[in-house]
Amino acid sequence: MEKALQHLYKKDIIFKKIVEQFGVPQIPSRPQGFATLVLLILEQQVSINSAKATFVKLKNAALEIIPQFLLNWPDENFKAAGVSRQKTSYIKDLSAAVLTEKLNIESLAHKTAAEIRSELIQIKGIGNWTIDVYLMFCLSAEDIIPLGDIAVVNTIKELLDITDKNDMETRAAVWSPHRSLATFLLWHYYLKKRNRTVEY
Repeated sequence: MEKALQHLYKKDIIFKKIVEQFGVPQIPSRPQGFATLVLLILEQQVSINSAKATFVKLKNAALEIIPQFLLNWPDENFKAAGVSRQKTSYIKDLSAAVLTEKLNIESLAHKTAAEIRSELIQIKGIGNWTIDVYLMFCLSAEDIIPLGDIAVVNTIKELLDITDKNDMETRAAVWSPHRSLATFLLWHYYLKKRNRTVEY
């Protein structure tokens, strides 16, 4: 990690300042697989802690977080666990994709980031943010910048005074091939500045 940090320090002084102020973040990881993709669907557009609470409710209510079970589980059971109608449909679409072998989640570990993106983006309810986080947390992809993430965008705005998404992409290109570490540093700053803790 030290080599990657030195690279980022040279490219943008903000990263050195983040580490000096808040230390080096722990790099989170999550298990690969269906259950993590379900959790990521729940995390879309809500806080991680809120999504985690819903996931725990879902886990306690359902027999198993597996596609065979969730595809046929009644919508009202999802609703009782706090899952919205839209996210219920996304989870069922993901379940159907796995069961019909449109998606082989286990095979993703052996593919490039571009191949994984083109495969997952075809599943309704799985967009670039979900794919970015899966690549970073589950597959340890080193060069991802999720510009669909509000915390990343807001931190870039605050620290670099860049408001246009295209300009953000251009600036982030300089951080390659360590954009994932740059993202973890931006998240670290965002949470520490607000005195918030997140359990990934």
